Amino acid sequence: MSSKSDIDCCADGHFGPALKLEDALARILADARPVQGIETLAIRSALGRVLAGDVVSAIDVPAHTNSAMDGYAYANRDLQADGETRLAIIGVAAAGKPFTGAVTAGQCTRILTGAAMPAGTDSVVMQENVELDGDIAILATGQKAGQHVRRAGEDIGAGEVALRAGTHLRPAELGIIASLGVSEVSVRQRPRVAFFSTGDELRHVGESLEKGQIYDSNRYTIYGMLMRLGVEAIDMGVVRDERDAVARAFADAAAVADAIITSGGVSVGDADYVTETLERSGSVGFWKVAMKPGRPLAFGRIGNALFFGLPGNPVSVMVTFYQLVQPALQSLAGLPDPAPPLSVTAVCGEALCTKPGRREFQRGALSRQPDGRLVVRRTGTQGSGILSSMSAANCFIVLPEDCGPVAAGDEVIVQPFAAFV
Repeated sequence: MSSKSDIDCCADGHFGPALKLEDALARILADARPVQGIETLAIRSALGRVLAGDVVSAIDVPAHTNSAMDGYAYANRDLQADGETRLAIIGVAAAGKPFTGAVTAGQCTRILTGAAMPAGTDSVVMQENVELDGDIAILATGQKAGQHVRRAGEDIGAGEVALRAGTHLRPAELGIIASLGVSEVSVRQRPRVAFFSTGDELRHVGESLEKGQIYDSNRYTIYGMLMRLGVEAIDMGVVRDERDAVARAFADAAAVADAIITSGGVSVGDADYVTETLERSGSVGFWKVAMKPGRPLAFGRIGNALFFGLPGNPVSVMVTFYQLVQPALQSLAGLPDPAPPLSVTAVCGEALCTKPGRREFQRGALSRQPDGRLVVRRTGTQGSGILSSMSAANCFIVLPEDCGPVAAGDEVIVQPFAAFV
């Protein structure tokens, strides 16, 4: 975490220069250490979790040399140098029902995908390349030694590390663990994330609205993003714009969570108490980031919990979460090196207006044209309060700090939303 002098400097910077996005993320990740708890789960329950230790295979995978195709198993030595090869069919090998005899010179067996290779064979010819003459298989020319055979242990050998500690367990990893015959794995505990909104104008869904009041949508958006990350979410509701109420909420959240997320109250308005309370009861890492939307963003620590004070506007909440909060939560979960969002290049289908100085994340609809080109267009009005611009989008259009106006037909960088979940 920053030293006291750094914090004072940042506090003085309420009206000073903002951090570049990369610098802000680097500071966050430097302070986002994995949670220490470990638990053992059945492999189906471990989906989305992070391995706490290496998984070492006790067996070969596959356990036996087997056929990768339906066809005929033979010994390569029997192939004729020129012309067709004729072999006597002496049996059948099926998955789970191996051929128990031995294949000798001039013989072969019918074999099905996954079946163990019979003794005396080393190659498989696909059934499409075989003609039958009674009990004789006539192999087409051009067959190769060892073809269409999966060797025992070619995927994972006995004694090998199948999965390393820190691996994110996705569907493929669950399958790997199951292929080893392992029923349970040790994983890191999920980070606990407390979140709440601040603002006297906020009302719960289902309540009636008075003039000047709005429904609190940010908690639902934050909840959705947290659930897709698989963390343990603790919804602490709406906190009024009162110093004591904000201070109590901070203390309560820090007592139960590894990270705290708030929305609203991080500007310099008379009733914005989040940053003020953070300075008083915790430590401030930084207060502003050179990005649009989302410039006012407080990061720090309250007790042992990381703190993220997100802006109040709903689009700003989502942009700052995906760019800065999500990598931190992935690090807390134990991922050793959270990957940066996937970026691709696309042709801009319209002119875009931007001002240099901040990295801008406009909401876009990315599509592939009949000629194969990726083309992106904005999803309407781009105000930070227009949440429908996110709903209609499938990507961010990323305009760098030094970017000027973009003309239709120019290439731009886009981050598909699929990269964030």
